[in-house]
Amino acid sequence: MNLLNNIFIKLITCLTLLTASQSTLASTPEISEKEAYEIGMEAYIYLYPLITMDVTRKVMTNIDAGTRPGYAATNSFAHVRTFPSADFREVVRPNFDTLYSPAWLDISKEPMIVSLPNTDGRYYLMPMLDMWTDVFAAPGKRTSGTSTANFALVSPNWKGSLPEGVERIDAPTPFVWIIGRTQTNGVQDYPAVNKIQDSFRITPLSMWGKQYSPAKAPNDSSVDMKTEPLKQVNTMPAARYFSYGMELMKQHPPHVTDWSQIARLKKIGLIPGQSFDLEKAPKSVQTALLEVTENALKILQSEAMNMARITNGWQLNTDSMGVYGNNYLKRAAVALVGLGANQSVDAIYPLNISDSTGKPMDGAKKYVMHFSKEQLPPVEAFWSITMYDENGFQVANNLNRFAIGDRDKLKYNADGSLDIYIQSQSPGAEKESNWLPSPATGRLGVTMRLYAPKPEAADGRWVPPAVKPLQ
Repeated sequence: MNLLNNIFIKLITCLTLLTASQSTLASTPEISEKEAYEIGMEAYIYLYPLITMDVTRKVMTNIDAGTRPGYAATNSFAHVRTFPSADFREVVRPNFDTLYSPAWLDISKEPMIVSLPNTDGRYYLMPMLDMWTDVFAAPGKRTSGTSTANFALVSPNWKGSLPEGVERIDAPTPFVWIIGRTQTNGVQDYPAVNKIQDSFRITPLSMWGKQYSPAKAPNDSSVDMKTEPLKQVNTMPAARYFSYGMELMKQHPPHVTDWSQIARLKKIGLIPGQSFDLEKAPKSVQTALLEVTENALKILQSEAMNMARITNGWQLNTDSMGVYGNNYLKRAAVALVGLGANQSVDAIYPLNISDSTGKPMDGAKKYVMHFSKEQLPPVEAFWSITMYDENGFQVANNLNRFAIGDRDKLKYNADGSLDIYIQSQSPGAEKESNWLPSPATGRLGVTMRLYAPKPEAADGRWVPPAVKPLQ
């Protein structure tokens, strides 16, 4: 009798659950293809920075240090020891002001302690980014100073105590990207900077105070090491893209302020903590997401071209940089054209769009950039102007000079003003100290850099002067 009662109870329970399930399905209208497409566009943009970061991480940590500039195993620095040569083409718009020390950290199992040496007042910056591309901490001269320091990067769920003298930094995600930069005053400064780089350390908490050597890179053959990460993301099929993104969100949860966006994504089956299979989605969602991948990238490219104001012919991107809040479109656009961007309080990069006449700068012409004494770039650290061609690459010249700035032996005018001459041929011996050589032909890609900009530069009140063509 008890057996029959148990069977009866289980039968009633199953029928109840089935009825409830059918009722829920009946009360949830199938999403239209139009709405699925609109939400799908939001989802593509929302996931783009996370996916781009992870593809980049896998590529950059798959080979040991010394194989390619900036690449090294997880939890170790990949120091770049020299400035790029004239034929360097690994990345666009490389800088000639600092030497890089990037590192990818995995703090999912235990904290990693980042040790920084005393740089004796030398400027350095150690921005730390979560997997959503937010700079959540930036040790360096502006913030923590230049004395010896130890910072423990701690994952969201870690509980424990740290050694004396180690400062805790809570990271929003279990993977962290550090893009270290150390001021480098020309080729002759390499030995001093390399010595500082050798003093940067990453140590697991469990190995603190002990001899430690980082693990070797996996050299995983499944990781595409031939195709640049950005191209891998931009050509990723819809099924792979959204599936990959949702798997990443299991490990790297959304920010608490993303609730509204997440609520939208749930309508097409993109639920944090759950896998996503496009083939099992409603037909309307399948059709919409296949179309999304063809169009969303165009939106990002358009936003990247228009996301900053232009004044005096200079594009000034000082708003919501490095920490993006709920501006998902800008976050994704920056990931597309400048993954790992700094906060504007640490560095800004005015990009020249046109000369004073409104025309793009041309290598066949001569230009002068005149700074009045009051208009000199306001910085706590230093500033520079770098020359690139239209594709964002440096071009060989007789001086082997790709950038010029306040650390060079510039000649100022009697009234304290400054003239920078931009042209392919020398402006003459007396002016050569202030000469930024340009390619002889083609559109120029002139870029300024201001490190530790003062408030008036960081918030956009200061703008570079217009570049004037010479007759």
